[in-house]
Amino acid sequence: MKSTLSPDRTELKERWSEFKVINPKTRIRDAARELNTTEAELLAAGIGENVILLEGDFRELIKEVGLLGHVMALTRNDHVVHERKGTYEKISFNNHVGLVLGPDIDLRLFLGDWKFGFAVSENDRHSLQFFNSYGEAAHKIYLTEKSNKGAYDALVGKYSAADQNLNLFFSPKPEKAVEAEALPDLDVAAFQAEWLALKDTHDFFTLLRKYKLSRKQALRHAPAGYAYQIEPGSMKPVFDAVSAAQLPIMVFVSNPNCIQIHTGPVNKIFVMGPWLNIMDPEFNLHLREDAIDEAWVVRKPTEDGIVTGIELIDKDGVMFNQFFGKRKPGIPELAEWPELIERTVTKAN
Repeated sequence: MKSTLSPDRTELKERWSEFKVINPKTRIRDAARELNTTEAELLAAGIGENVILLEGDFRELIKEVGLLGHVMALTRNDHVVHERKGTYEKISFNNHVGLVLGPDIDLRLFLGDWKFGFAVSENDRHSLQFFNSYGEAAHKIYLTEKSNKGAYDALVGKYSAADQNLNLFFSPKPEKAVEAEALPDLDVAAFQAEWLALKDTHDFFTLLRKYKLSRKQALRHAPAGYAYQIEPGSMKPVFDAVSAAQLPIMVFVSNPNCIQIHTGPVNKIFVMGPWLNIMDPEFNLHLREDAIDEAWVVRKPTEDGIVTGIELIDKDGVMFNQFFGKRKPGIPELAEWPELIERTVTKAN
């Protein structure tokens, strides 16, 4: 059924069509920014042609994604794109928080603001794409040559919105909060003592909330030896060393609606323009090095020993990318990982 577009959507569709002709290689997220709109609104302009609006409980939809077989999961934020191929396995939900815990696809899903869903077909590429109330991408699932296209078609048919002519309303995104220069009244000794008493890396978020600290503020007041700043250009040497040693690492990329994790080695690494890339058969990472305002090596105590991570933070104070050595609860981190960091990173002055 063809959609009858509102005048606003018709005008946007025309501008989007013209833009693609002039800028065929520009990604839709960047195009949305240039057209002063959102990625979801650009997709909505294609409803009735190559886009189908989805409806229903997205938790139930995600539970069925395993039927598609081998797919590519994509999660991104403003500065980094994480693409991991595999099968959705061990899917569970507790209210609106979901887990996908397969050996390849490893996700933490926060569906409280998964507002819109679309099935998209473009250049023989088929995908399920989910967006929050601001029209920003939460998570995307692409078919591969190994996927079950029949299962995909059945899933899209099951969750297609009965009314494809709906007007979609997007919330304006709040202005980003400016990080306060002044620290709150901080009991540094108490904060550091609680850091040293951590039992789980996840408790670090609770610690920041308790002391009302931003990420940068917390790292600057870490116990001696538990956080130090490194040069933003350190990531390429780290990736190269990890590849040479075939050391399995964990790569976390998050946005407010999803965390996606790759665990394993990395191999093909190269720089193209501002992007530092990992381009392996089952895992791709695209990281904008110029978005790294601060990079830190951070050590956190756990019941399994110290866990060492690299954290990348943007100019707004948002931590957008994390790296660890491969580990599981109950198993200490790989001894080679902190040793590799020490010999490859360049400490900031």
